[in-house]
Amino acid sequence: MKSTAFVHRFQSLPAQLELPERFTFPFYYEPHELAAQASKEIQEKYLEKNPWRHNFGLDPSIDGMVIGKMFGVLVVQDEAGELGYLSAFSGKLADANHHEGFVPPVFDILKNDGFYKIEEAEVNELNRELDDLEKSGKREELKQQLQQIKANAAEKIEAYKRFCKEAKSARDTQRNEAKSKLPETELLALEQELKNESTAHSYQLKLLRADMQHAIQEIESALQEVENEIAQVKEKRKLRSAALQGKIFDAYYFLDAEKQEKSLLQIFQDFGIDLPPAGAGECAAPKLLQFAYLHKLKPIAFAEFWWGASPKSEVRAHGNFYPSCRGKCEPILKHMLNGLEVDPNPMLLNPADGKELTIVYEDDSIIIIDKPAEFLSVPGKNIQDSVLYRLQQLYPEASGPILVHRLDMSTSGLLVAAKTEEAHAFIQRQFIQRKVGKRYSAILSGIPKEAEGTIELPLRVDLDNRPFQMVCFEHGKAARTQFVVQATHEGKALVHFYPLTGRTHQLRVHAAHSSGLNTPIVGDDLYGKRSDRLYLHASRLHFIHPSTKKKFTIKSIPDFEKNFGI
Repeated sequence: MKSTAFVHRFQSLPAQLELPERFTFPFYYEPHELAAQASKEIQEKYLEKNPWRHNFGLDPSIDGMVIGKMFGVLVVQDEAGELGYLSAFSGKLADANHHEGFVPPVFDILKNDGFYKIEEAEVNELNRELDDLEKSGKREELKQQLQQIKANAAEKIEAYKRFCKEAKSARDTQRNEAKSKLPETELLALEQELKNESTAHSYQLKLLRADMQHAIQEIESALQEVENEIAQVKEKRKLRSAALQGKIFDAYYFLDAEKQEKSLLQIFQDFGIDLPPAGAGECAAPKLLQFAYLHKLKPIAFAEFWWGASPKSEVRAHGNFYPSCRGKCEPILKHMLNGLEVDPNPMLLNPADGKELTIVYEDDSIIIIDKPAEFLSVPGKNIQDSVLYRLQQLYPEASGPILVHRLDMSTSGLLVAAKTEEAHAFIQRQFIQRKVGKRYSAILSGIPKEAEGTIELPLRVDLDNRPFQMVCFEHGKAARTQFVVQATHEGKALVHFYPLTGRTHQLRVHAAHSSGLNTPIVGDDLYGKRSDRLYLHASRLHFIHPSTKKKFTIKSIPDFEKNFGI
């Protein structure tokens, strides 16, 4: 294959090369050796040299905000059957869309003569106009005048009310003294005089309030004119921005393998989403496939990797491969992969097929299972087979919800089930109140800096990339984990985790995140690197037994812990 600015030739290939039978399923994959080789070559040719001086957080001599990046490679075959590969980055790199060696964006919003830059300038002009209006001296002056006159009005009214109160007190004194001194005719005349004075004071207070309100309304009216002008510019900006966004969505067209076009807006609406999220279509995978289809290149294999320091929220390890994001890419890639033979979606396959449940304890109230790794606790969206389903088949007479808690599909270990509603409620209450003692055994891919400690990193789901969890101090739920390193061997560590909360993927994120132990659990296919399994096992539980009301403890030591270091 002829090497061009965008199509790279492999520097070396295995002597016995086998092409993949199907294209990579982008949301769960092990990189094919061709994709891994292409990634290595791109890293050596461009990323390690970093000609853009982009601050990936790897070189302390480079200034600016640290921004790690997802990069992608697409192995392709031309019409003559020769192999090569394309590369791309997600979003912008060093504030630009175009760099040597990387395919261009599907739609270049930064193109100087494109409609986006022209209409963006109009929106920016409205932003400047709005900024001038909001910061104008007139607006601030009117606000200050309004504040001052309201304060003055309140002070004058309060002072006159005090005067009226003192005058009333004087009239009452005068009236009481006159009753014993004046004849009836003079007393009646005095009463009328005092009444007239009271009426006059009330009338003057009413006039004062009206004058103050009129003065306030004049300033409020002037201020409202300025606010209305600001609101009109805001509405104009909103409409202009929405029109520009809609125009971008319509201009963003994506091909599939059969050269069928769909706009970005249509793609997401067909997926049941009204509007695409910000940044949709700017990830590496859509860029790569679009370029391949436009230039008659057949997609063979694909991979994406992270380059740079880990961000504060997500778990991203430098150089590791990761699946495409679901929130932005799943609707687009569903369209773009149409016409390609793609690896099956493993999430549609039953991971428990051929596996048996082991019951390690049973009495009249409870059942305790030692769950295998890669076995659902409860039925999933597409797969019914699970611990709960099998227990329901084994114990059709059991009443109540049966399963008391859950483990992640990839995690093995102890699960508690109840045979009665009473037993279920009794134990579940202990889980809710965090009175159940839990210990997990894990092998980490590195050795933590501390031998023991507590990790406190709040977690929430990554809305753009489910089921990944992310650290979020603003919206995350509190998550606390104690850990103790039990042993180390050949750069790995056997650790006991004691979760004090029970968040989704808590132990996996706390182990892998740069602010946690910064070393993923071995075999973590979400936050680390795949292996034969996830080396995480629920190895001990203790709680109050629902029948005996005594402390009950059960252990299950996994083989990987027994054999660690041997």
